[in-house]
Amino acid sequence: MLNHLRIINNNLFQPDSLSQNEFERLYISLRKKEGRYFTENEIARLPHVAHSHPLFKEWKIREKSCYHLLNYIKKKGRICNILEVGCGNGWLTAQLASITKGTVTGIDINRAELKKANKVFQKRARLNFVYGDIRSGILADQKFDLIVFAASLQYFKSVKDIVNTAIQHLTLQGEIYILDSPFYAIEEVFPARQRTRKYFSELGFPQMSKYYFHHRLRDLKSYNYKILYNPRSWINKLLFRKNPFYRIVIRNNYV
Repeated sequence: MLNHLRIINNNLFQPDSLSQNEFERLYISLRKKEGRYFTENEIARLPHVAHSHPLFKEWKIREKSCYHLLNYIKKKGRICNILEVGCGNGWLTAQLASITKGTVTGIDINRAELKKANKVFQKRARLNFVYGDIRSGILADQKFDLIVFAASLQYFKSVKDIVNTAIQHLTLQGEIYILDSPFYAIEEVFPARQRTRKYFSELGFPQMSKYYFHHRLRDLKSYNYKILYNPRSWINKLLFRKNPFYRIVIRNNYV
């Protein structure tokens, strides 16, 4: 299953080829400036980073998110084949591969990150990395028990389009798991967009704003979804839990 695909060097989603190339260039340059572009040795240790790392607190949140995701999969028991959409350097994809007997696939449109992922984790069994866009049909009729969007949903303009595409690749009892992506109330979207534009502009990458989108929880209203963690619930506020991101599961409509 997908073992022959590893990294695909041709751009298989031709309508957005120029856009993808610009996105990759901007994304890598931005990540380097932010301190989020890791060496191969650092990638191999993720989600653990040195306490002195400027993004230590952020990675503690990601570490906990990863912990909850892995526990969710273990408790389900039946989850075998997993897809991570927007896998980047592959650190989470590798974590997923460590707890399942099935095949785990990471897909991304970022060649530079995928090459690092392939090099760092090339010896992991049942782990594949695919270059391409899930919306292009590159996965053909492949089905997965779980499709993960980790800190990647905000780079898709339409929640409906990407979720509908993902659902087509789910097994009958398959699920989509979303983590580490922000969701906003309606009144919060415009201020959030303004903050994003300001942030990217101050870093010298104003063009990046057109690739970053602000989704609302109501965008999921037509799906069979469940909130596993709500950062705004009174109990989480009372317990001073610092993870600002929802954890959400969308079940196949057949469930």
